[in-house]
Amino acid sequence: MAGVEAGRIWARDNLLAWGVVPFDAKQRAPEERAQMLAKLGFRSFGFNWREQHIAILDAELEALKRHGIELLACALYGTENPYIDRILEACKRHQVHPQLWLMLGMPKAPEEWARLLPNGLHLPSTPEERAKLSPQAKQAIDIELTRVWQADLTRTPAEQQRRIEVEANRVYALVKRTSAYGLQVELYNHNGWFGMLENQLAVIARLKELGGSDVGVVYNFSHARDWLHDDSRDFLELWRKIKKHVVAVNITGMCMDGEFVYPSQGDSELEMMRTIQDSGWTGPVGVLAEKGDDAEVTLSRYLIGLDWLAAELKKHGSGGPRPFQQAPLSAFL
Repeated sequence: MAGVEAGRIWARDNLLAWGVVPFDAKQRAPEERAQMLAKLGFRSFGFNWREQHIAILDAELEALKRHGIELLACALYGTENPYIDRILEACKRHQVHPQLWLMLGMPKAPEEWARLLPNGLHLPSTPEERAKLSPQAKQAIDIELTRVWQADLTRTPAEQQRRIEVEANRVYALVKRTSAYGLQVELYNHNGWFGMLENQLAVIARLKELGGSDVGVVYNFSHARDWLHDDSRDFLELWRKIKKHVVAVNITGMCMDGEFVYPSQGDSELEMMRTIQDSGWTGPVGVLAEKGDDAEVTLSRYLIGLDWLAAELKKHGSGGPRPFQQAPLSAFL
């Protein structure tokens, strides 16, 4: 996707759909998914997957091509994930060159979480499962997640330097592996140590010393705030530091209770978007289906919320009444 004028970054033709495959309550097949994306007007798509979805990657790429949708991004979970080669070879077969959005540092498999969480406490595997939990159960999970993220942080300058070196070496090895396929690795702010932008900037600086200078950042509003950090408190200064590295921005509503909310329903996304727009940044913008439910419904509501915010950025009040006056359903990533 080519860059656009700064004032048009929120336009429909600059958007990609992200977080669709694992979070769609209808569990669409590749052709059904591509039809749905085309119906909503998406020209770009990010393949966020789980283990069972690797088997459909070829069908996914074929369906996207039939409907004129670009595969702009593909998720990578860790630098030594056993499915990396299958992803690279599929991209080679279909002659596509998505960005590889790399998430590091946090467990994904249920058995990994089982070793970290107290006995009897299990993470919900879908947003629908999360929505069914009692407030007390959600609070217990959030407390334990925060404990896990806290344990992932470094505590001394020496430990921090070692962590930077280790992570940079891991990413650099992956960069060398993927560059043979013409694919670029981008760092994705998720959770824990690697989800904090200052740490990602330190890794990028070390990568430049190693020769991996083309690694950028995918900035996610959905991981900009947790109980350990809050990017929205001084986002202008943070954006000044990261802007030149950012290759894509994924938008959600910003809230502090651990739930996804639609754009326009949070407390900080409008001003964060204003900072990005006023800076002249011109990359692609992602909208998410990670709230669960029917992905077509979720993406449609994200588009409505983003359109309202874009109108408000042009002129306060021009978007009309704030959409979704009823509180949106709870969800969990």
